[in-house]
Formats: sequence, structure tokens, C-alpha cells
Amino acid sequence: MSGHSKWATTKHKKAAIDAKRSSLFSKLSRNITVAAKLGGDPNPDNNATLAAAVQRARMVSMPNAKIKAAIDKAFGSGADAAVYSEISYEGYGPAGVAVYVECLTDNKNRTAADVRSAFTHAGGNLGTNGSVAFQFERKGTIAVDKVIKSDDKKVPDRPNAVDEDEFMMAVMEAGGDDFEDAGDEWIVWTAYDAMQDVHKALEEQGIEVKGSELTRVPTTPTELGLNDAKKVQRLIDRLEELEDVQNVYTTMSVSDEVAEQLDED
Repeated sequence: MSGHSKWATTKHKKAAIDAKRSSLFSKLSRNITVAAKLGGDPNPDNNATLAAAVQRARMVSMPNAKIKAAIDKAFGSGADAAVYSEISYEGYGPAGVAVYVECLTDNKNRTAADVRSAFTHAGGNLGTNGSVAFQFERKGTIAVDKVIKSDDKKVPDRPNAVDEDEFMMAVMEAGGDDFEDAGDEWIVWTAYDAMQDVHKALEEQGIEVKGSELTRVPTTPTELGLNDAKKVQRLIDRLEELEDVQNVYTTMSVSDEVAEQLDED
């Protein structure tokens, strides 16, 4: 177990944050709708895929009304019916960095053209299915606030998972693989198919969970300097701006110093 690595955070101006939040909510709504439809049940307790999608939305404070509307859309009819398909793209960006892109779309031709254009303009190239997927491992992540902050000034904040040694024991008992220190919160790593079980086990120990989501982790990260990292980041930004793109994973790895310089741009 290790609880000492640092996660870089990106700073944005308020207008940029608001624009990205709106785009993110739209993508998350689409993800929730598809998860509800594929699972065939609007209740997250009976639909693990939907539960993960809802938890991910709550991690970024998506309003409950938007979550409910996205679930309801999965079981609509006519103009309200959900017709999204899951599709992924694989390729290489600048400096040979592997890139895996997950999309939800109602028009595969449009999505393919948009993703290909993003790769081309950033100096990368699309590959065939399976060309880079083997370079990633599917994992679950769970976010846990160290302190639960109160919205009421009369009610004090309360500790949630402050002591690292105690939290490490809780993660082990819950079946988690590892955890990282992310400043004000812990990030717990789990096996892909164990995330919901670990989530519940932590809560049963009295630890309040902020949210959880499924991700892909590079098995062999590619360490980059600032210039190459900027080129890859431009590709990531282009892809994430696309409406149909849900997630972008890369094998790029940078030092804390390079991460700070990227944040400043």
C-alpha cells in the first residue's frame, strides 16, 4: 500500500470551468442514459453499470435532477428514446504515446471523422482496434474525502478518513488494491469488477465515499518532457472537446515539475 503520491490539479479561469462543467454534465448524462438502458433497470442498486455512472456524476457534483432525467431518458419512447452506441478508437499521439478514446454516439460516421481529425491535427494517427488496448489495465477508483466539510457554519467539519494508517487498514479490509494521497482526499484503487463491493465495504466501516468510477491505467507509462507533453495535451484537449467523446486515456507520464508547467499554460 502507498499513500504518498501526488495528483496534479489543473487550474482554470471561471469561464473555462463553467464551460467545461456544462460539457461534462452533457457527457455524463449520456453515459448514465446508456448505462441504464444496457442494464435494463433504472435502479442503481440493481444495475452495477448504472451505479458506477451515477457515482462518477456525483463526484463532480452533478445535480440529482439531471441524473434522474438521464435515467428516465433511457426508458423513453419516440423522440425521447436513447439511441446511443458505445464505440472506441485507438491510436498513437506525438512521441509515440498510446491513446485510447471511449465514445457514446448517435452517429458513428460523424464521430469517426471528428476523432480522426483530432488525431491528424495534433500530429498523431489512428490505429486498428486492439492496437493499443493491451497497454491499459481496467481498474476502479474510489474518492474519499479526508474531512467532510459542513455547509452550515454552526455545524463543524468532521473527520472521515484522516489517519493514514487507519485508512490503509480499512482499504485492505474492504478489498482495495492500493490508495493514493490526493491532497484533501484519498483515491482508492480496486480491481475493475470489485469497485462496487469495495465501495460498499468502506461505507459499512463508517467511511463516507465521495464517488467512484471505472478507468484505464497504462501498464507501461511513457515519460515525457515538457515539449512533447504539450503536444500530447493538445491532442487530449481536442478529443475531450468533442461531444461524443466520453473518456481519453493515454500512456503519457510527466514529472510534478512538468505537470505544474502544463497547468500554467
